[in-house]
Amino acid sequence: MIETKSATETINLGKRIGKLLQAGDVVALIGRLGSGKTTLTQGLARGLGVKRKDYVTSPSFTLIKEHKGRIPIYHIDLYRIDNIKEIFNLGYEEYFYGEGVAIIEWADKIRKLLPREVLIINLEIIGENRRKIELVPKGKHYQNIIKKVYG
Repeated sequence: MIETKSATETINLGKRIGKLLQAGDVVALIGRLGSGKTTLTQGLARGLGVKRKDYVTSPSFTLIKEHKGRIPIYHIDLYRIDNIKEIFNLGYEEYFYGEGVAIIEWADKIRKLLPREVLIINLEIIGENRRKIELVPKGKHYQNIIKKVYG
């Protein structure tokens, strides 16, 4: 469990994780509205080499936004998805098993479709700017990433 006390700390945590991610990785973000999912995604993207000028915002209306970093980043926001069947229209498998990193906001809406090996990140609001962030690695690859983040 990690506690961040500001958006900057949340971004910095994302950067540390992002530097360790590889092609084919899937990061599932879970938390209430305003819990820091997009802020953490901004850090993940910076860690993956997205330039500061290519600002990462929530793709709520487009559902998927691709960013160019050292490898492609597929930023998927499922806030507007009401039914798990809607994800099939997105061709989600090419993003989950593609050549980039898939970062999924509101991933709890599609838990059954997530790969067996995935990095789940639970975000919880514990104060105005404070967040409790739980990193849940599913699979050895993600366990190794988490060891390096905490190390």
